Amino acid sequence: MFVKRFCATASLEIPLFTKGTNGDARATTFRLYGIKPQDASKVLNQALSAATCERRNFKSWHRSLVFSKPFSTALASETTATPRVEGSKLDPSESFLSGTNAVVLEDMYEKWLADPSSVDASWGQFFSNVDRGVAPGEAVPLMSRALETAKGGLSSLDATSQENVLKVASDTVKIMAIIKAYRHRGHLIADLDPLKLDEELGFYKKVIPSGTKRDFEPSSYGFTEADMDRKFVVNGELPGNDIRSLRDIVQMLRRSYCGTVGIEYRHILSKVEKDWIAQRIEKEFAPFSVEQKRIVLRDLADAELFEKFLAIKFPTSKRFGLEGAESLIPGLQALLERGSDLGLENVVIGMSHRGRLNVLANIIGSPVEKILHEFYPHDDPFGETYQGSGDVKYHLGTSNTRKLRNGKSMHFSLVANPSHLEAVDPVVVGKTRSKQYFKGDIERKHTMALLLHGDASFAGQGVVQETLEFSDLRDFTTGGTVHIVVNNQIGFTTDPRHARSSPYPTDVAKTVGMPIFHVNGDDTEAVVRCCLLAMDFRQTFGKDVIVDIFCYRRHGHNEGDQPTFTQPRMYKTIQKHPSVLTIYSERLINEQVLSKQEYQKMVKATNDGLQKAFENSKHWVPKEHDWLSSLWEGFKTEKQLSKIQPTGVEEETLKKIGTAICTIPEGFRLHHQLTRIINERRKCIESGKGIDWSTAEALAIGTLLTEGTSVRLSGQDSERGTFSQRHSVWIDQENEAVHIPLNNLGMTQARFQVCNSSLSEYGVMGFELGYSLESPNILVIWEAQFGDFSNGAQVIIDTFLAAGERKWRRQSGLTLFLPHGMEGQGPEHSSARLERFLQLCDDDPDVIPEMHTDRTRQIQLCNMQVANCSTPANLFHILRRQIHRQFRKPLVLMTPKSLLRHPLCKSDLEEFLPDRLFQRVISEKSNNLVSDKDIRKVIFCSGKVYYDLLDAREKREIKDIAICRIEQLAPFPFDRVSTEIGKYPNAQVGAWFYVKPRMETTIRELEKSGRSVKYIGRPPSAAPATGLPKVHEAEQNKLIAGAME
Repeated sequence: MFVKRFCATASLEIPLFTKGTNGDARATTFRLYGIKPQDASKVLNQALSAATCERRNFKSWHRSLVFSKPFSTALASETTATPRVEGSKLDPSESFLSGTNAVVLEDMYEKWLADPSSVDASWGQFFSNVDRGVAPGEAVPLMSRALETAKGGLSSLDATSQENVLKVASDTVKIMAIIKAYRHRGHLIADLDPLKLDEELGFYKKVIPSGTKRDFEPSSYGFTEADMDRKFVVNGELPGNDIRSLRDIVQMLRRSYCGTVGIEYRHILSKVEKDWIAQRIEKEFAPFSVEQKRIVLRDLADAELFEKFLAIKFPTSKRFGLEGAESLIPGLQALLERGSDLGLENVVIGMSHRGRLNVLANIIGSPVEKILHEFYPHDDPFGETYQGSGDVKYHLGTSNTRKLRNGKSMHFSLVANPSHLEAVDPVVVGKTRSKQYFKGDIERKHTMALLLHGDASFAGQGVVQETLEFSDLRDFTTGGTVHIVVNNQIGFTTDPRHARSSPYPTDVAKTVGMPIFHVNGDDTEAVVRCCLLAMDFRQTFGKDVIVDIFCYRRHGHNEGDQPTFTQPRMYKTIQKHPSVLTIYSERLINEQVLSKQEYQKMVKATNDGLQKAFENSKHWVPKEHDWLSSLWEGFKTEKQLSKIQPTGVEEETLKKIGTAICTIPEGFRLHHQLTRIINERRKCIESGKGIDWSTAEALAIGTLLTEGTSVRLSGQDSERGTFSQRHSVWIDQENEAVHIPLNNLGMTQARFQVCNSSLSEYGVMGFELGYSLESPNILVIWEAQFGDFSNGAQVIIDTFLAAGERKWRRQSGLTLFLPHGMEGQGPEHSSARLERFLQLCDDDPDVIPEMHTDRTRQIQLCNMQVANCSTPANLFHILRRQIHRQFRKPLVLMTPKSLLRHPLCKSDLEEFLPDRLFQRVISEKSNNLVSDKDIRKVIFCSGKVYYDLLDAREKREIKDIAICRIEQLAPFPFDRVSTEIGKYPNAQVGAWFYVKPRMETTIRELEKSGRSVKYIGRPPSAAPATGLPKVHEAEQNKLIAGAME
């Protein structure tokens, strides 16, 4: 609404007759603004006359307006119809004269928004300047110049009336500009910083335009003090009375946008969402009741007294306290209570170290005894059950269900995280999405992600943006994440002016259109209101929302740090600044909400409770699995034996599933090339011969689905496959209807989720890892477009995938598909850097584990598995093995590129049957070689190079070289390699860097002297592969020739 609600004088409403759909005349209302009653007839009749004669039967002005009586008679007529405002229209090519009609001016503005060329140039220039925030004093004269060009149209009015018309239109647009300025930029002058650092130190001067405050002064728009009490019609644009003085309008806007809360929301595309926010922030909030204020005070006291207690009892320990940001706790309490009232039942929380212990105690409800116990030196209480490193107390996760004040229960999961700031963000969102899936939360109203950020990390870490992009993606959205930034205005020792290029750390969040509520952390009630509003918005619109709490860090980065080395003035201010609790408690005492004695009693009760917990903490005995959900019950830890389970499937089931995934629905117009591919797959299934890689993958997934295990596969282009090999989603070539064969198996089955992800590795891998943490009853696969790109997610690989179970005792069965193979495609399309993953594995190269009892123990005791399969059948079994075991381990799987269509890389259906298992090592298969004792060399290799070696051996007609494939590289299959070496007593052994010490250990244990391990491969290189085809060919030929010597 551009003008109708901002007119500068009272309006004159004139009833007119309109022709209804049945031909009957009905009364309507035509409004004229700023026109003297005695001039209204003249102006309107002139316009109507022109419209009737010249404007296509008046449709440009009013589509169905006719006069059955003279105008003067119409004014006096009585009608039974309810007066209403019809959609009066003005030809937008007409001059500025028509600006006297607010409805028409509003219409012009809407037309200009849709098509700037559709309005007169004078109006277009004005609208453009106002919309891009030109200073009011520069924009309004453009309107005046446009008015000058329109004066000829007012020639029928006397001079006084002409002046009134022009002033009304001018003042109307000025009022609009003032309101827009506050709504768009009022946050820039809001009272957000409790320390007033911006004024004293100029922290944000370089990014906030000078003179910003002048944009909000009525004088900048040409108003004087004499205008402040003039009345203006706002007609519902602002809350309260439709007719308000300029003084009231400005006061209301300042209260809403420039107090201790600053709001950014005009960047949102949805008008519905913007109007929803405006309605809630522009109305005057009802004051908190006495009981509400007492509750807020109690929560605030719990937060501050907890930190003070830890400082007294453990003065030398790092705890990364919340001092300076304690209002976070009452804010979170209010947010969660409101969420519970709106149906929220489960919250997955991610946060860094700052304030983590406080959140554990006061939000999640972890026993304080348990938290305090972590400050004491102690051994691992679960050392007999688990092995690993453990982690510092402010990284650990937990889960708990506690009862809220409203009597309802809420379940909390705090996800463990590394020191890498914001790395936990996508993990939390993925776990939330998984929890919604397993709980059947289709509307996503009962389970929510809550992320707490630091100001420096939110602005600086790219994974934040990757996570934000999930917010509205079909396969990744969680129905809105609530983000809270603990903005202590410093990053370790770095000022904001050196840490970001924009006014706020939250500016990155504007890219996904979420509202941003900045709030002064010293105003605890304002923090609570913002958190309530954030929860209401999330539950209403299912979108992300962010609360940016401006606060400070009372100590250094940790309690032992000296911050005055780098921020002396800031910390002099902090030392003098009263605590949040002091400010709020004194306010409530002054308001007589409670007496000083009552407050002191509250403080004493809290401290007594903490002291009691402190005494009990000395004898605290943690509970094993105190943060594992029931979905993981029955699964084994590293030191609990899990027996091998079969992975093969009956032939009848395989063929039934194979037929289903190769059946094109009737009437479905599949691409002709894909039709040919599907028909070829069907023939292979029917014959049981020549099953290729993609078909084996589909059979593995399909059999798991029919057994009731869900499967999720995501990655860039994973629906089709990077190499056009998978085709898991079929698109009708005429209407683009979608068919997913694996979700149409014709029998009871679980759901197959296949997702084309955003172009992200770090964020998406983290999401999928989080998805895998929620339940063991799903196979979660992340696929790289090329394996080379997986290092974009190195933080997830290093800190979660490889070390997560060792640090936090949480198992994950996440599987990585990493296309890998030296095929001449250059340094970034050849290698998944297999060596890096092997380096992360923790099996000991110098010790052969006890494997005679049960070889599965070796996998249980390792941190993850790395494999490079060379046959479709082995792919089938290793994928099914991920589910058919009583524990979960990550699997890093090198997947092929050229082998996807290699004529020899095929398997027969008999290799998928119940009597078959995954082969960690595949023995020499040829019957056309010399006897084992006459073999002079045995080559151990993995992956696609096997087929290159096989081809070279055949072409050279070599009979005395055996080729063995190590399919599982980690944990290393000592027993199977030992068996293979033992077959060939006179053979020398070739291997590569990772395998060399393990091969030597194997030979040593076999007590075979005189034999050595020799490396045959490419020389050391900084880049994984060459980008020059001739060099690649030369390297490949040299490698093969060396192997065949």
